[in-house]
Amino acid sequence: QRPFAGNFANRQIFVQRQGILASTGVVLHTNSMIQAPGQRAAQSSGTAEKQEVRARGGGAYSSPMDKAHGSSRDLEEAASATYDKKGYPVPTYQARGNPIKRIINSLDTKALYGIATVCCIVALMLGYQTSPIVFGVLLVCMGMLVFAMYLAQWVLAKDEGTPDMQEVSEAIRDGAEGFFKTQYGTISKMSLLLSVIIYLIYMFRPPTPEQEAAGITRTTLATITTFSFLLGAMCSSAAGYIGMWVSVRANVRVAGAARRTAREALQVALRAGGFSGLMVVAMTVLGVALLFSLFCVLFGVGTEGNLDINDVPLLLVGYGFGASFVALFAQLGGGIFTKAADVGADLVGKVEAGIPEDDPRNPAVIADLVGDNVGDCSARGADLFESIAAEVISAMILGGSLVKKAGLDDALGLILFPLVVHTLDLVVSAAGILSVGGTSSAGPKQPVEDPYSVMKQGYSVSISLAIIGFGTSCYLMLELPEAPGCWINFFGCGLVGIATAYSFVWITQYYTDYKYRPVRSIAEASTTGHGTNIIAGVGLGLESTCAPVLVISVAVCSAYWLGQTSGLVDKAGEPIGGLFGTAVATMGMLSTAAYVLTMDVFGPIADNAGGIVEMSQQPESVREITDLLDAVGNTTKATTKGYAIGSAALAAFLLFSAYMDEVSSFTGKPFTSVDIAVPEVWIGGLLGSMLVYLFSSYACSAVGRSAQAVVNEVRDQFLQRPGIMTYQEKPDYARCVSMVAASALREMIKPGLLAVCAPVAIGLVFRVVGWVTGQELLGATVVASFLMFATVSGILMALFLNNAGGAWDNAKKYVETGAFGGKGSEAHKAAVTGDTVGDPFKDTAGPSIHVLIKMLATITLVMAPLFLD
Repeated sequence: QRPFAGNFANRQIFVQRQGILASTGVVLHTNSMIQAPGQRAAQSSGTAEKQEVRARGGGAYSSPMDKAHGSSRDLEEAASATYDKKGYPVPTYQARGNPIKRIINSLDTKALYGIATVCCIVALMLGYQTSPIVFGVLLVCMGMLVFAMYLAQWVLAKDEGTPDMQEVSEAIRDGAEGFFKTQYGTISKMSLLLSVIIYLIYMFRPPTPEQEAAGITRTTLATITTFSFLLGAMCSSAAGYIGMWVSVRANVRVAGAARRTAREALQVALRAGGFSGLMVVAMTVLGVALLFSLFCVLFGVGTEGNLDINDVPLLLVGYGFGASFVALFAQLGGGIFTKAADVGADLVGKVEAGIPEDDPRNPAVIADLVGDNVGDCSARGADLFESIAAEVISAMILGGSLVKKAGLDDALGLILFPLVVHTLDLVVSAAGILSVGGTSSAGPKQPVEDPYSVMKQGYSVSISLAIIGFGTSCYLMLELPEAPGCWINFFGCGLVGIATAYSFVWITQYYTDYKYRPVRSIAEASTTGHGTNIIAGVGLGLESTCAPVLVISVAVCSAYWLGQTSGLVDKAGEPIGGLFGTAVATMGMLSTAAYVLTMDVFGPIADNAGGIVEMSQQPESVREITDLLDAVGNTTKATTKGYAIGSAALAAFLLFSAYMDEVSSFTGKPFTSVDIAVPEVWIGGLLGSMLVYLFSSYACSAVGRSAQAVVNEVRDQFLQRPGIMTYQEKPDYARCVSMVAASALREMIKPGLLAVCAPVAIGLVFRVVGWVTGQELLGATVVASFLMFATVSGILMALFLNNAGGAWDNAKKYVETGAFGGKGSEAHKAAVTGDTVGDPFKDTAGPSIHVLIKMLATITLVMAPLFLD
């Protein structure tokens, strides 16, 4: 019997407006009651029945979430609900009063193209006035945006499968877009409040000597820093929306393609991820390049008596902070949403009820699928955006500092090199995406090739081209008359970074793919119970921190040594190229970031496609293809998390160095070392380490509390509606979506504010302590120690959480292939328990720490003047 076949008559449909959703202008419609088949009137069909159902309604309804907020919510008539093709009310979100969206919708296509053309011309003119290099960067980025739009059109041209598939997809899309609007509405309010605080802080801080000599006043500095912060926050939000927009439209097309061949489904998912990856990286480079060009033109850089080009990168720190601020809350909110729904769905559905994953009888299944988009796609797009923005800005700051220390005549090559590298990233990643074709002839019932191997072939194409492009860029931009042949050393630094990226991908795959021993050992431990599964997973996670730390250590030392021996020296003859060498290594590691994000977004798209296939009851052969893609997606998500923490570690090292350079610029005194033998400085380091653990605790606990509500709700629906298990009643999916959304928005605030406020509070407190005890620059020094220890602890904690969670997930997948008893066995139940423990590790706390360690560095860059005497 097909689930929910036919039309239900005599329903009573109630609409609940959750207070936390209504406060941000979003209304959730949910079917809260469906009468049992034996109690309903005779069925009818067609439009007349649907109109009759819409005319009914009434009564009162108060949910547990209503009680939690202290009051019952207003109810609306069933006529205001949205109905699917079978007459069912479906969960939809309605956005109210968005003036920007109304203006855009009122314009025709020609007007939009005209506005876009004018904006492009203005941007290119700004770039050309700054430098031909910036002009070329902007031109290539715009071309890659056009190519990304081509990928989107190619994906959207694919069919959406059966009507049942489309209904499930529409519910997922409505839920994801509604939560995104609500979440980012909350984030935007916090961003506006913080922008006011930043403006006030900069109004009371003195400019650097160079800025003061160029005539930049406090008001000007406050205005441009606040503007940069808001621009970074806006672009980061756009990056998150792009990641979510494509995933909620590609999932059903991947499911439709899986009805034909596995290779076509793989290609559709990969190109959808490619659209997201290329758009995010292009927007990052465009944002930084345009802001740099704008400041150069506004302040007359290059003319006598005006700001020197070496000092312009310091004006960009607000952009990086804005990107980090939004990415942190996006990752927290999205991570809490996706894992609370996932844990609740698995514990009750799989373990207690014994139904398959993504079974349509599970009331939390739509919330789980929505969470894949808002957590794994939207949040990851914002995460990568701020990673690249932070790395580019810190490298530009170090490049400008190197130019001043070495007394070089031509500064543009060192300062603009990061922008050129990431422009090449777009080109090589596009080539890698196009190299994965859809020519395989394997059908649904034939053996298929390993999708991960196919994607790695595309990654190999990108890396090969990146090496060629990186070497060419080093020769053209980093060959300096003052240090002949130094470009070879910096090219070596880039190779170190590329090798580090590949090493991280391989190490993470080894510890999280069930093809290898570590994950299989967790699956084997599941045969003896839930406890041994947890012990094995924790042990694997702890072990997995060793190899990545060794790789990072070798990479930093090698890059620093290559930079030091490049021949660049200061006026006293001392080598000074080491820090810039580590910056070049970080650029090398991120030189294929667009393709890595492509593989990352592939994962949740494939996961959603599997859910759509399961809920629409497609043939088993189709489900086998989506299961294969889903398993590969778990591996790609895990490997890209390893890549992300590796790049975050190197980027945080750069940001730490940039912070020390900024303190030196403001004070006019050297600030090159931090003495942790000073008690206050050591305490600052201890507090930094503690912050990482407390932050992780808040994130995991938030998932736990939210998941408890979902578990109780799913149990209640199974108990109160026994017809759900026999397909005679339809679960209330929208109610679970509403509960998880409200909880995620509430729970993301505490860990986010902890991360933002802690470094500022510590810097201010120890500034006062230094003033009282007569210790010069104590506030700035303690913050440096805080930042250093938080980075080290964060790297280790993130590695543990990411790898342990990924290993638990794939151990469950391995058991579901038939190992150790397969689905429904005691080993499978233990593996599901391990997976639920690992869910907040790998998808909430772990990825949030990636953002945390970079946001701590960017906030100290922006707030550095507060810590100075």
